[in-house]
Amino acid sequence: KRDPMAFRAACRRYAAEQVEVQKEEFARLGVLGDWEHPYLTMDPRFEADTIRELGKLLANGALYRGEKPVYWCISCETALAEAEVEYGPHRSPSIYVKFAAEGAAALDAALNDKPVYFVIWTTTPWTLPANLALAVHPEHRYALVDLGDECWIVAEALAEQVLAAAGRKGELRRSWPGKALTALSARHPWLEGARPVLPAEFVTLDAGTGIVHIAPGHGEEDYELGCRHKLKPFSPIDARGVFANDVPIVGGLRVWEANDAVIEALQARGALVAHGAIEHSYPHCWRCHNPLVFRATPQWFISMERNGLRTKALEAIERVRWWPRWGQARIRAMVSDRPDWCISRQRHWGTPITILRCRQCGSHAITTPEVIEQVARVVEREGADAWFAHPAEDFLPPEARCPDCGGTEFEKETDILDVWFDSGSTHACVLEKRPELSWPADLYLEGSDQHRGWFQSSLLEAVATRGDAPYREVLTHGFVVDERGEKMSKSRGNVVAPQEVIRQYGAEVLRLWVAASDYTGDLRISEAILEQLAETYRRIRFTLRFLLGNLADFDPGKDYVPEAQRAGIDRWALKRIAEVGEGILASYNEYNFHRIHHLVREFCAADLGGFYLDVLKDRLYCDAAASPARRSAQSTCYDLLQHLLRWIAPILPFTANEAWQHLPGEKPEHVQMAEFLPLPRPELDEEAWARFFALRARANALLDQARKQERIGANTEASVRLAVPASELEALERRLGEKLAFLLGVAEVQASDADAVERARGVKCPRCWIVRPPA
Repeated sequence: KRDPMAFRAACRRYAAEQVEVQKEEFARLGVLGDWEHPYLTMDPRFEADTIRELGKLLANGALYRGEKPVYWCISCETALAEAEVEYGPHRSPSIYVKFAAEGAAALDAALNDKPVYFVIWTTTPWTLPANLALAVHPEHRYALVDLGDECWIVAEALAEQVLAAAGRKGELRRSWPGKALTALSARHPWLEGARPVLPAEFVTLDAGTGIVHIAPGHGEEDYELGCRHKLKPFSPIDARGVFANDVPIVGGLRVWEANDAVIEALQARGALVAHGAIEHSYPHCWRCHNPLVFRATPQWFISMERNGLRTKALEAIERVRWWPRWGQARIRAMVSDRPDWCISRQRHWGTPITILRCRQCGSHAITTPEVIEQVARVVEREGADAWFAHPAEDFLPPEARCPDCGGTEFEKETDILDVWFDSGSTHACVLEKRPELSWPADLYLEGSDQHRGWFQSSLLEAVATRGDAPYREVLTHGFVVDERGEKMSKSRGNVVAPQEVIRQYGAEVLRLWVAASDYTGDLRISEAILEQLAETYRRIRFTLRFLLGNLADFDPGKDYVPEAQRAGIDRWALKRIAEVGEGILASYNEYNFHRIHHLVREFCAADLGGFYLDVLKDRLYCDAAASPARRSAQSTCYDLLQHLLRWIAPILPFTANEAWQHLPGEKPEHVQMAEFLPLPRPELDEEAWARFFALRARANALLDQARKQERIGANTEASVRLAVPASELEALERRLGEKLAFLLGVAEVQASDADAVERARGVKCPRCWIVRPPA
């Protein structure tokens, strides 16, 4: 095996290389960050502060060392926490096994005439060598099934199912509540010693026989039941999943090999009732993706019950704002049911568990807060390698003695911390250490799998040491899938790589796709979706270019027109800025980014491109440069840019900042440094504008028809006749502050008995192309 210190050095080099790769990719994506000063869990200062957090938990009694079953990877040879477990399909043996019932005559004297067996069901035959008991639900009914030559005891509700699996016929003679069966004991098919029958509320009737074989060394519920009945956890396998040589039948075999050996032994002894296989969801290692086992080993745990951690964590969850809302119920359910947090790992690379214990009595009482602080100071200077390089004495005061036995020889813990403890301590190692930050964080942001990962580890660590959650809000998002909603896979050929999207479309289109997607579920992506968003991006960019292009001769300090003095159509545009802005700002406050995308897209395409900027062209291109109407239009274009660039800056930072550099007037160096502006509040006759847009819809329908019939070539040649009294049209123009012909982009608008469009009489202006009567 490689020297541990050399291995740690190699890991550190590799991690540093990956940090640089990720920094470059994040920066290319436009992610804002203090990239020159990132926080890294492998920095000596961070490692030292993590050790201080560990010391707080040791001091307040939340941290303890115990032997209990934990998820164990026999490939990586280490314990795992809940957050490091992935669930996936797995094919397991499915066996029904007979345990001889002892004392059955106490329930029914007639049972003396034939053998009686408890029948259990398991999908882990390899755990039978560690069996120490059977469990029944105290309230469920259990039937005595007479098969002629013998009797079986199974849950009454599952009796027919068990007989069908065994291919046997039997008669239900009588039944008892489970608690009556606890007076009996059971005999293991090949091991010595009676097995008690224990009452357990966790026994269900979902599958199996209603009787569970209990191996306290290989299951969380088995362990807890064993503790209540003074059964010590027994696990006869080593770190590689190999049984000890002295274990009957399976000695020297790995657990998966032991399954077949156990089945053969049961068959040979007549104890195998039925044998098959089952496909089910099974825990796998997140690193190597191999199936896991439960194994009882000495580990370090953070208790969920000491100091009321579970209750306090659940209360803290209620004080946090969760996006989406169902995130609160999800993490609450996980914290409500989770076991104690196993924080020790049998690995080399990571932050060490800096606890010293007495060689004589095993007590770690010598690891006082002062010792923890001494260790942290050394680590702060030299890095976490110092724990492995220095002898234990370097961290202790002179002539230190064990407070429990007076011993003078000490040894260092060799395990490292769960990586989720490292990341769960970021609130302490970052928020409380950097002057520009504050505790708690405004927002934690990650994928929905982090309800059992970073969100939960941070919550538990902070509540255990500070009494509250380290964040005010938590946002979770789904995962990327293809356009059909299927998981991406190289074998399926449906992978869309971010680097390829950036090369083809640019980072802004990728960011726009993120904003346009409903992140509360999985996010679909495909070439077709990206092409649609590229078109949206082009529309936004064209809008910005048009606005900037018409401000080349505009000086906000000299030419800006106050809102009250703006032309009618400009006041309408200001009103739309206010309405759209209210929706955008509210959406940002609620992290509703896909609504922001929708509002910006419609604003640029419909309000601006489809009406306002189209109408404004004549005023911008044809009026005198310094005319009041043109300066009014330019002032509104300036206002539009001021708001629009701020609105899109979080989503399209490169584009917004590029346009910002060309915005006239005094301003911060970058748009990201500018705050959202107060929204305009122009005086507007909204009823008049509603009436105008109704007439506009009628006029546009007439104009479309006239163009198709080739009665006109362009709207600028049209004379629009509307079946509206002339007095009403005149009054409407006064209320709007604009001529209807200007707003409709036509030669003239006249009152008539019926709606119609005719070719206007006159000559085409070479500048604005409007057909006007000759001078």
